[in-house]
Amino acid sequence: MNQNPESIRDFIRPKTVKPTVFWRLAEDIPPRLSTALTITSIALPLLLWWLVSTIGQVDPKFLPSPAQVIAAFGRLWSTGELLQDTVASLWRVGVGFLLAALFSIPVGVLMGSFASIRALLEPLFGLVRYMPAPAFIPLLILYLGIGEEPKITLIFIGVFFFNSLMVMDTVKFVPKDLIESTYILGGNRLETLLQVIFPYVLPGILDACRINLAAAWQLVIVSELIAATEGLGRRISVAGRFLKTDEIFVGLIVIGVIGLTFDLLFQYCLRVSCKWANQKR
Repeated sequence: MNQNPESIRDFIRPKTVKPTVFWRLAEDIPPRLSTALTITSIALPLLLWWLVSTIGQVDPKFLPSPAQVIAAFGRLWSTGELLQDTVASLWRVGVGFLLAALFSIPVGVLMGSFASIRALLEPLFGLVRYMPAPAFIPLLILYLGIGEEPKITLIFIGVFFFNSLMVMDTVKFVPKDLIESTYILGGNRLETLLQVIFPYVLPGILDACRINLAAAWQLVIVSELIAATEGLGRRISVAGRFLKTDEIFVGLIVIGVIGLTFDLLFQYCLRVSCKWANQKR
């Protein structure tokens, strides 16, 4: 039986599937779908947690139910211990992170803008970056004691070098045409740095700070596990000694909620202060 070659080619040609809204590459999704996915990302783990802890008959010492964690939260809040621990950790993270950002942003901008400064500092920063910050704890206790200074310094060390290098990488990719155009229009080196390069990389700087804020929280918890009389890390450590798993969950959830709040705050600042960048995207 003779068949038309065109029909044979049409039969064996792979059929292209039109991408759905969910699988579109590098495109926004409808607000309703975004809201639904956001709610699902929180509700689904909570539902699984409730099912495993309630129906699965797991020992509460290993996995407390959501109701037990809520009860522990109310107990710690009513005594004022949770608020005191949260304020202590927030203060340490705030001071350490702000100091690190205050120094790392200008250093990173200079390293990205001037090859001479980059050649001078990048090898040292790259070396220290691979040293785990918690390894400095014995030295910090030896030099600074067991007060607030070593905890804040640990956060500074853990954030400063990473943030500097991330800001440097952001500045390195500023288009040279933009800089040359500024010179052609009569701008000098300082004006180019402050009025062209810095505004251009500001979205990247905010993203770098947003990412490294998570490292600050990890470091403060580590420091409080070793030497502290108050703080969320101290609360988790004490709860672990006495098998109070519900209080451990309270500490972890509080840290997660605080971190998510700051993350959303950074994203809001990015949308408000860099509207032109959002439009470019």
